[in-house]
Amino acid sequence: MKKIISVLLLIMAAAGCQQKEEPKPQYQFPTGPVQAGPLQAQDDIRILNEAVKKDPRNVDAWIKLGNTMMDTSRFNEAIDAYQKALGIDPKNIDVRVDMGTCYRNAGRPDMAVKEYRKALEINPKHLNGRKNLGVVLAYDLHDNKQAAKEFEKYLEIAPNAPDAAQIRQEIQKLKSAK
Repeated sequence: MKKIISVLLLIMAAAGCQQKEEPKPQYQFPTGPVQAGPLQAQDDIRILNEAVKKDPRNVDAWIKLGNTMMDTSRFNEAIDAYQKALGIDPKNIDVRVDMGTCYRNAGRPDMAVKEYRKALEINPKHLNGRKNLGVVLAYDLHDNKQAAKEFEKYLEIAPNAPDAAQIRQEIQKLKSAK
């Protein structure tokens, strides 16, 4: 009888130790700047391209694809992805500002200004949009007067921003430039 109980316990223990098949976790889209290197970025891009092909209305996938393209300096491709995202969610200010930055980096500062201004129409207190607009006006379009105004508006919104002293110096430099 002891042998039968021992065998039963052994069988039950073995059955309990068998691994149950866990459901496969859904892939989490990559987040944040690409830091894993070009191979990881290529994998992320492939996965995100598959996601938007399966669901062209997946705004998060379009945004993450745009971010990945931007982080890997593929600015025109980032612009395309951001345009798709904005076609779904036209009031996404962060995407509009990022797209403006991509336009600047792609050598199209006029389009960057246009996107920053659209973002600021939606939210005039968007700090990155305000500062980026000032930068493009100053350094790409050489409109020092308008750039100084944008930086002043930035300081009105965030007088104690971590870069406030630097922005004040920049305003003085722009105002004294000919």
